Amino acid sequence: MKTKVLAIDDSRTIRNLLAATLEEAGFEYHCAVDGREGVDMYDDVAPDVVITDINMPNLDGFGVIEELRGTGINSKVPILVLTTESAPEMKARARDAGATGWITKPFDDQSLIFALKRVTGAVA
Repeated sequence: MKTKVLAIDDSRTIRNLLAATLEEAGFEYHCAVDGREGVDMYDDVAPDVVITDINMPNLDGFGVIEELRGTGINSKVPILVLTTESAPEMKARARDAGATGWITKPFDDQSLIFALKRVTGAVA
């Protein structure tokens, strides 16, 4: 069974790059165009890992993390932040909200795949 990834990013370019990278590596890829859509589709997708941007319309990445962690059911699913932001206070805020890790854009394909495998224990 493939590892399911739910990627939440308002950038079509990033979603397309993630799709190409993750599908080629053997992951099952699902995406949402903003935080609200991502949270709303979470239960239907039942992902093994979530990747979220921080700066998005409707619900930002911090809101995504807080909503997913707030239900209790989702406390074990890893959440990786993929963003252009790199300020230590933003990383701390994401970690405090329940993020598992932080990756700065632009991302390196192999580093992203390695991080996903590490946090999910998956082979792909």
